[in-house]
Amino acid sequence: MIVSRRWLETLLSRSLEGKDVADRLARQVAPVDAVVPIHQDLRDVLIARVLEVKQHPNADRLSLCQVDAGGGAALEVVCGAPNVQAGKTYPFAPVGATLPGGGGLKLERRKIRGVESNGMLCSAKELGLGVDHAGILELDTQAPPGTPFLEAIPVADDQIVIDVSANRPDLLCHKGVARELAVSLGGTVKLPPLPTPPPPKAPVRGKDRGAVDGVEVRVEDPEGAPRYMIAVIRGVKVQPTPAWLANRLQSVGQRSINNIVDATNYILFEVNQPLHAFDLARLRGPAVVVRRAKPSEKIVTLDGVERKLTPEMTVICDAERPTIVAGVMGSAESEVSESTTDVVLEAAYFQPTRIRRTRRALGVSSESSYRFERGIDMLGMPEALGRAIDLIRAVAGGEIREAPLDIWPEPQQPRSVFLREARVAHLLGVPVPRKEIERLLSAVGFVVAPREERMAVQVPGWRPDVTREVDLIEEVARLKGYDTFPDELRPYRPTTVPEAPSEITLHHVREHLVRSGSGLLEARTLPLGPADGPDAVPVQNPLSAEEAHLRSRLLPGLLRRVEHNWSVGERDVRLFEVGTVFKKAPAGARPEEELHLGIVLTGARHPQHWSDGASGERAKLPDMDIWDLKQHFELAVGVAAPFCAVQPAPDGAGWVAAKEDATGEVWGAATPLEADAPKWAAPLYGLEIKIAVGQPALFRYQPLPTQPPVVRDLSLVLPAGVTAAAVADVLRREGGSLLERLEMLDEYRGPGLPAATRGVTWRCTFRAPDRTLTEQETNAALDKMLRAAEATLDVRRRSA
Repeated sequence: MIVSRRWLETLLSRSLEGKDVADRLARQVAPVDAVVPIHQDLRDVLIARVLEVKQHPNADRLSLCQVDAGGGAALEVVCGAPNVQAGKTYPFAPVGATLPGGGGLKLERRKIRGVESNGMLCSAKELGLGVDHAGILELDTQAPPGTPFLEAIPVADDQIVIDVSANRPDLLCHKGVARELAVSLGGTVKLPPLPTPPPPKAPVRGKDRGAVDGVEVRVEDPEGAPRYMIAVIRGVKVQPTPAWLANRLQSVGQRSINNIVDATNYILFEVNQPLHAFDLARLRGPAVVVRRAKPSEKIVTLDGVERKLTPEMTVICDAERPTIVAGVMGSAESEVSESTTDVVLEAAYFQPTRIRRTRRALGVSSESSYRFERGIDMLGMPEALGRAIDLIRAVAGGEIREAPLDIWPEPQQPRSVFLREARVAHLLGVPVPRKEIERLLSAVGFVVAPREERMAVQVPGWRPDVTREVDLIEEVARLKGYDTFPDELRPYRPTTVPEAPSEITLHHVREHLVRSGSGLLEARTLPLGPADGPDAVPVQNPLSAEEAHLRSRLLPGLLRRVEHNWSVGERDVRLFEVGTVFKKAPAGARPEEELHLGIVLTGARHPQHWSDGASGERAKLPDMDIWDLKQHFELAVGVAAPFCAVQPAPDGAGWVAAKEDATGEVWGAATPLEADAPKWAAPLYGLEIKIAVGQPALFRYQPLPTQPPVVRDLSLVLPAGVTAAAVADVLRREGGSLLERLEMLDEYRGPGLPAATRGVTWRCTFRAPDRTLTEQETNAALDKMLRAAEATLDVRRRSA
C-alpha cells in the first residue's frame, strides 16, 4: 500500500517527516518497505515572472521573453509556448538545472535560431506534473521571483510503501493509516471539507429491491452482496480533473482519467470504499441487478479481455447483460465518458471469499478486488457514499433528486467483545491500568464501556480481524508499544508436553554439525521454488512462476545460496540445512514429507592463518576435494542415519549411504555439483541424506515402595588390575532382584592392606516388594555376592 505523506498531513492537520512516519508505523502498525521522495528532482526550478514578450526575429512560432528570476538583471529566454504573457508567473529552469526525465543532463545556455536562451520556461509535462505540454505552466502564487519552486508550490512529497498484512484491511487507505499515527502523535483525524451544496437526505432502506430516481435495483444474490447502495446524480459534466485531485492520485501512483472516475478513486484511497460509476444512459432498463452469473456467460472487461463466467461468481447487470464482475472489474459497456450527463453511483460490500475465488479464477486483480477480498467496513458505507456524492458534485456539478437506496436484507450491529483487566495482565506479564486500556483502544476507534469486573468493547466495522478477547489484548500491547515491556527473563512454568521426536532429532543433528569443527553454517531456504525433479509438487496458487513448486530436494536451494555468495565475492562456503522435502502422492492424497539433511562445500580446506604466508598469497591454500566430501558425508551419515554405511556410488561419481541389511536401501548420496560459477571459484560438492527420526525412551510408572529396606555396607579388598566397575557388575548380577541399589562409598589405600591392593566399600540396599526381608535372606544374598566376587575376581572381604 502506497500512502502520501502530504495526504496524511491533510488528515492530521500537521506537518510530517517521511522517515519519522515510517519509523512510527514500523514500531506499532506495520512494516514499511520504502520511503520514496517524489518531485525532489525539481529542486533546481525557480519561480520567475515574465516582464516582456516579443516576437523572435527569426521564427514565427517562437517568442523572446525578458524573465525576472530573482537574480537582479532580467534574463532573455526563448519560448515556444503560445500562452506566455507578460506579468504572469511561471516555473523557470535556469542554466545548470537538471529536469525530470533528462537522464541527469544539465540545461545549457545555447542559441535557438540565432538568439541565445538563458534557461527555459517549463510546461507541466516537463516538470513531471502532468501530460500537458502545449503551453507553459501558469502559476497562481504570490512568491517573489527567485523563490525555489518546491517552496512556493507544495508538490514535494514522500510515498510511504507499507507492507499491509491480510488481516488489516483498515490500513489500505489514508484515513486508516492516519488513525494509527494519531495514537503516537496525539492528534485527531479529520477529513478535509469539500466545497459542495448541503448533503442529500439519509439513504432509504430496502430489503432486496427498490428504485431510486427511475432506476430499478434488485439484489438476487444477497449472499454475494450482503449490502448494496445506489445513488443517482443527474446533470454532471465530465471534464479534466482539477489539479488538486489529480495531484492527490498521482502522489499514490494513480493516473488521472476524468473528474468522475478520479473522484471514486479518491474515495477508495481516502476511506477504503471501492465505488463504481455507471453512465445512466447506457444502462438498459434502466436497471441494476445483482445476481450470480449464468453458466458460460461472458463479459469483456475494461482491459479488453473477454472472460467466461461461472455461477460461483457475482455480477452486476443491467436489464439485459452483465456490466461488472462484482468487486473485480467493470466493462466498457457502461463506463463514464465525455458524453455522460447522468451517473449511477454504486457502493457495495461483497463477500470476501467469493471475490477471492473469482479473482483467482479469472486471473485478474484490481485495487477494488484487493480490498473486497480482505473485507471493507460494511457499517461505514453510508458515510463513504455520502462523501463520494459530495466530491462528485464539487468537481462535476449535478444534483441529487432522491435519497440513495440502501439494500441491506440482514442489518448488522457492531460486534462487542468482553475484555478483562486481569486477563490483560496475565497474558502480557505486566499490569495495564484500566484507564490506559480504555485510552489506547478508544484512540483507534473502539468504544469501551465498563461492565463490573470487565469491559464491553465495541469493535468498529473497519476491524474485521478483532473477534476475541486475545485480539483486544494484542491491540493493547501493540498500541502501548512492544519496546515498553521489560525484556528480562521472568519466572515461568515449563511445559509438561514433550517435544516432538522430529524436533528432538533435528536439534541433535544441528548441534552435532555446528559443534563438529567442520566450519558449517546453517542455512534456511524457502520450501518453494522451480520444479527440481519429476517428484516436485505443484502449488495451486503460487506467488510467482519462480516459486510454483514445493521442493523435493534441499540441494537446489543451497546451490542458489552458493551462487549468491559467489555473486558478492565470497569464495569459501560451507552450508548445511535440515528441513522438509515433499514428494508426489497418489491422486487425492497429501504430498509425502521427509526430513533431509543437505550440505554444500566449496573453497579452501581451512581458514587463512599467518603460518600459511602473507595474506595476499591466498592461492597457496589447498581447496577441498572429493575426499573432503567423503569426510563430511561420513559425518552426516553418522548423525542422520547411523544404520547406513558409506559405499562408492555405482557410477563412480561420489558415494552413497545404504542400509546395512538385505534391502540395501539408499538413503543419501554425495557428489560433485555443477553451478553457474565464476572463473575463480573452487570445485563445488554437495550431499543430501534422509534423516532417521529416533523415538524417545518411554517412561514407565513405578509405585513407591511400601516395604522397608535393609542396608548393609560391604568392604572388599581389590587386587591390582581389578576395577571397581567390574566388581560392581558381579555384585549386581548375583544380588538379583533383592538388590535394589549399589553405591560405592569409599576407597582406601595405605597401611593395613597387602601391597598393590586397595580397599573399596559399597553400600548395598536390599528390599522385597511384597514383604519385609529377614536377616537370613539378607545374609544369604550377601554371601552369594561375596562368593561370586572371590571366585571370579579374587576379591576378598576386608577384615577389621
